[in-house]
Amino acid sequence: MSALFEIRGLKVSVEGKEILTGVDLALKGGEVHAVMGPNGTGKSTLASAVMGHPKYEVTDGEVYLDGENVLEMSVDERARAGLFLAMQYPAEITGVTNADFLRSAINARRGEGNEISLIKFVRLMESKMKELDMNPEMMHRYLNEGFSGGEKKRNEILQMMMLEPRVVILDEIDSGLDIDAVKIVAAGVNAMRSPDRAFLIITHYQRILNYIRPDFVHVMMQGRIVKSGGPELAERLEAEGYDWIKEELGIVDETVGQV
Repeated sequence: MSALFEIRGLKVSVEGKEILTGVDLALKGGEVHAVMGPNGTGKSTLASAVMGHPKYEVTDGEVYLDGENVLEMSVDERARAGLFLAMQYPAEITGVTNADFLRSAINARRGEGNEISLIKFVRLMESKMKELDMNPEMMHRYLNEGFSGGEKKRNEILQMMMLEPRVVILDEIDSGLDIDAVKIVAAGVNAMRSPDRAFLIITHYQRILNYIRPDFVHVMMQGRIVKSGGPELAERLEAEGYDWIKEELGIVDETVGQV
């Protein structure tokens, strides 16, 4: 079975400084991959670069979704192709309601002449919000404006559930959440697991992986993946930290560009 989403030798710089030094990763449909690592090792850079954030300059490598070259697509083309990023710090957009934003996003993917009806959209959104234990009033509030950290994260999962992307990247979706919110967010992710969809979870902590069982765990240091394994790798990292990996690989400083 070929990879649904593949990153080959990806190198990324920010303001002339190389952050990613050669990332290789392949996700098949139905798989959940977790990327862990200390601060400053390039995890969030990977997510932003793949989605096409202009701050991040891809200097080498390839990224493919369903065999299509992602790096040749604009940001909106990547989203329409089925790539989704739940951001670590979701943006607030004044003047655009949650409902208007989501309906526009859904219709952009469906294409002209195949737009979702208002009644079907409202019923779908109400159903998904109920699954995430979200206040129905949030449908009519401006996107993320005045939302708590936990509400913003649930809203990202709501967007994922409504848009039904092929590849989902969750960038520290668990940060700032209490245990009940983590369980709700994890339940939303687990409900979306499918043979036709792959997940890439970027996280510092093993906690969320107690509820979203990964197939593979990868450790990132110095802008690249230095070790991979199964769920037991995350459990060992939680118990022992990263020093044993640094010692095993001869890494003196785990931050990007330093050895």
